[in-house]
Amino acid sequence: MFQRSLLLLLLTLTCYADGLAQNTRFTISGYVKDESTGEALVGATIEIKELLKGANTNQYGFYSVTVDKGTFTLVVTYLGFEEYTQSLELNANQRINVNLKPKSILKESVVVTGQRADKNVSGTDMGTVHLSMEEIKALPAFLGEVDILKSIQLLPGVKSAGDGNSGFYVRGGGPDQNLILLDEAVVYNASHLLGFFSVFNGDAVKDVNLIKGGIPAEYGGRLSSVLDISMKEGNDKTYHVDGGIGLISSRLTVQGPIKKDTSSFIISARRTYVDVVAKPFVPKTSEFYGTDYYFYDLNAKFNYKISDKDRLFLSGYLGRDVFDYVDNVAKFNVNIPWGNTNAVLRWNHLFNDKLFLNTSAIFSDYNFSFGATQDGFDFRLFSGIRDWNGKMDFTYYPNTRHVIKFGVNYIFHTFTPSSATAQQGDVVFDLGKIMKQYAHEVALYFSDDFEVTDKLKLNLGIRGSYFIMVGPFDRYHLDATGKITDTTHYNAGQPVAAYGGPEPRASLRYTLSKTSSIKLSYTHNYQYISLASLSSIALPTDVWVPCSDVVKPQICDQGAIGYFRNFQENMFETSVEVYYKYMQNQIEYKAGALPTDDEKNNADNNFVFGSGQAYGAEFFLKKRLGKFNGWIGYTLSWTTRTFPDLNNGQPFYAKYDQRNDISVVTNYELNPKWSFSLVWVYATGNAITLPVARYFIDGTVVSEYSSINSLRMPAYHRMDVSATWKLRKYKHFEHSLNFSIFNVYDRQNPYFIYFANSGSVQQGTLTVQAKEVSLFPILPSITWNFKW
Repeated sequence: MFQRSLLLLLLTLTCYADGLAQNTRFTISGYVKDESTGEALVGATIEIKELLKGANTNQYGFYSVTVDKGTFTLVVTYLGFEEYTQSLELNANQRINVNLKPKSILKESVVVTGQRADKNVSGTDMGTVHLSMEEIKALPAFLGEVDILKSIQLLPGVKSAGDGNSGFYVRGGGPDQNLILLDEAVVYNASHLLGFFSVFNGDAVKDVNLIKGGIPAEYGGRLSSVLDISMKEGNDKTYHVDGGIGLISSRLTVQGPIKKDTSSFIISARRTYVDVVAKPFVPKTSEFYGTDYYFYDLNAKFNYKISDKDRLFLSGYLGRDVFDYVDNVAKFNVNIPWGNTNAVLRWNHLFNDKLFLNTSAIFSDYNFSFGATQDGFDFRLFSGIRDWNGKMDFTYYPNTRHVIKFGVNYIFHTFTPSSATAQQGDVVFDLGKIMKQYAHEVALYFSDDFEVTDKLKLNLGIRGSYFIMVGPFDRYHLDATGKITDTTHYNAGQPVAAYGGPEPRASLRYTLSKTSSIKLSYTHNYQYISLASLSSIALPTDVWVPCSDVVKPQICDQGAIGYFRNFQENMFETSVEVYYKYMQNQIEYKAGALPTDDEKNNADNNFVFGSGQAYGAEFFLKKRLGKFNGWIGYTLSWTTRTFPDLNNGQPFYAKYDQRNDISVVTNYELNPKWSFSLVWVYATGNAITLPVARYFIDGTVVSEYSSINSLRMPAYHRMDVSATWKLRKYKHFEHSLNFSIFNVYDRQNPYFIYFANSGSVQQGTLTVQAKEVSLFPILPSITWNFKW
């Protein structure tokens, strides 16, 4: 039935397009690329000069503009590239592929963002920020590693969880409410080294888009934001090698043509080597000889142009963290590997000059395991999630006032909540069987970006989603004491629980002048999978769980209004956005829950459920052009949760509630050889629950705790600086040194607080003192970067 409806829709659109063509309207379409590399230019502006109408290229560099018959001038622009113009006698449909030349000499330094200069004012998208890798690489790097996730945390509305955590929180949502995509594949755990680094190798990334409000209908499955990261396609003109050597890691990228102008590849690898460097200095007689840690990433992408209408892309990512702890005295060994594996096969097809299709087959996998052995006793704990995903996305360009998108998406999920095995020699302990959960998720969507008048533009969309959990599955029923009293068994394919509903999306832009506009947005989102965490920060031990007969889908309604204004010929961008979110069916562990409570039990039997709300205002000022550029962001916000089974049913602040959040980012190019960057951040301390009183009962210290998250950690603030020195340039080789200092003024930002006891209870001299543990003092680093 669906296939018949989709075929009918395609036939209708094609006939409609043909009808317009016969009615003296013709279409100019094609691709816009970088002449030097063959990379598609995303967001390039195509304009019919005489009509002041046009379009932007999509994520594959494709554009389509339909206008009346006549004589026109086609103008194609992209920041950092020379303008392209061509005179047209339009009396038939024309395919015009444009290769833009990078500007070799700039009158002044610019930050290449890939957006049209007035995008901040003219578009309907709200809460959307595009960051180029040039901007991200200009920022100070922690220990020499460029970090995409830490870069987006410098934007208003995006909050950091603090040092040692690359999880991020958007407008009061949790870390699981962010849809993180790498070439369309979901990345379930985006951090290395327990959150100190992100999994994204900047050398393999082309651009980064963050959507924190007004999420378009083509995206679904999360409540708070979309972080859409696109990999480079690879240079199809010439071969290039670039990389860097830092204090703790090195990276290498190779790219070039397989067949010139037709196919290309890029392969990028990164690895830390503290384990390799330190090993010779640890004597074999050491108690901890054999203890080490490392992580690595591998990105690869291949593309092939079959014809002007068909293109294939194959991309993949493999990343692993491996931690080994060895105590040779106690004969105790621990092995903890975790990581992501992604693979994406995409096919682009042009049905005609107005109808574009992208079909994707996607595999995503995340797994975590913990293994410990001592004296013949072996214990294993593991969890993970695996997806098989198929999707079709259509874009239809009927005329310059409409861009219509529609499509379908299907995902088969396999969840492995925390499962454990244990044995002593030949004796196997019964910790319950490995319990996997299976689910199907499907969605259809339709949206229209519609320019009603020159002043009013709408983006209206609807997404319909459906989720069903199926067997095989065993539901354990518990009594009030937590003891299993009964079990319900579901056979393979048998429905356990099903949910679904419509998800309307709407955005509006009203232009006040050429340099200012007002925007409004509303979204209604469903989220069918959740991340269950016992810690206050995102860790690889956190468990992904699906909706079930116990867990209902998270639902969010978000509304926002904003004022956007550009100054001095779009050199400065400013915006003020105010938002409100209400979230249903939020998840927390029960008070006092432990990871071992999942053994011989369903993980969701340990959850409690409630609601949340978040509201605030975001202020943003950005200087886009010139030798001195950067931005200032400020967020004033409140985030609360209400759970009937927690805090006596009273509302409490979320652990990542931060009243004030400020980011200052500056870049300065002194001359062609030296450039500098500075970042300063300030945030209200995270909400925390601590003991407020202690009692001695029968010789034992008993603590009385505050209400949930009623206390605050000290405020977080830090300054980072960096300098880049471009060394002597040769004909085919250029290189530079990057010097950076993390935490310049050595701020001791607390990572956690613990309580130390001293004295004796019996003698009445016991004292308890709160102590703060900080992670990073001032940390200098140096990295040598090269390009051939």
